[in-house]
Amino acid sequence: MNTLRNKVQLIGRLGAKAEYKLLDNSNAMARLSLATNEVYKNAKGERVEDTTWHQVVAWGKIAEIIHKYTDKGTEIAIEGKLINRTYNDAKGEKKYITEVQVKDVVLLGDKNNVPKS
Repeated sequence: MNTLRNKVQLIGRLGAKAEYKLLDNSNAMARLSLATNEVYKNAKGERVEDTTWHQVVAWGKIAEIIHKYTDKGTEIAIEGKLINRTYNDAKGEKKYITEVQVKDVVLLGDKNNVPKS
């Protein structure tokens, strides 16, 4: 059962090109917003589409793959875990962030639509 603890699997589309950084220690990092959609019928029988935005971070080779092969609108599947962190903003106020740290990624959709680098 330990393999099920803190495990997140999402399929969605990028809201924008991933923010990519090569850090001082030569480790790559990519940050992105991933939209997932749920479609259902409400109590009145009307079709409702609900979009949820997820903040995602990837490191190393996975960050490089996301940077090189994705763009706004690219559909991907990710697996990872939830991370909670805090920081102080410019005003000294404490901010809290929850994001998904990617352990694995699969590029979905038509391979002819993969951006050229």
